[in-house]
Amino acid sequence: MDIKLIKQVVDLMKRSDISEFEFEEDGFKLRLSSKGADGPQIIQAVPAGQTPAPFPVATPATGEAVAAPVEEKGISIIKSPMVGTFYSAASPESPAFVKIGSKVSNDSVVCIIEAMKVMNEIQAEMSGTISELLVENGEAIEYGQPLFKIKTA
Repeated sequence: MDIKLIKQVVDLMKRSDISEFEFEEDGFKLRLSSKGADGPQIIQAVPAGQTPAPFPVATPATGEAVAAPVEEKGISIIKSPMVGTFYSAASPESPAFVKIGSKVSNDSVVCIIEAMKVMNEIQAEMSGTISELLVENGEAIEYGQPLFKIKTA
């Protein structure tokens, strides 16, 4: 399959309601999906019988937590800025970055989120006292998922 044909398929997907395309020929397999907001993205393009090797790529996220006020007066929530795996400490032997009652400042690291084999330190982005831990160490988390409740007043 040549690049011109791939470009034509991508253009067709952009202009139509086709959300996925899969093609296999002579040991070559191509799968396209346009479920993202910016049109089709190549998900996999490897010869059949081979496994694509994962490669670490830094995520475009800033590595800073998204803080959002909640209905409880004086309580804010630190939310995950990315999808990944939550870690409460730098290593299994290390103490947790924070626990209930820990005082944090804007630049305090509260956890690490591993995304695509990259460890991202997450900062509190506000000052206060941790009042509740909302996720467990090693838990898979989603973008925007609440991680901590913090008493700011």
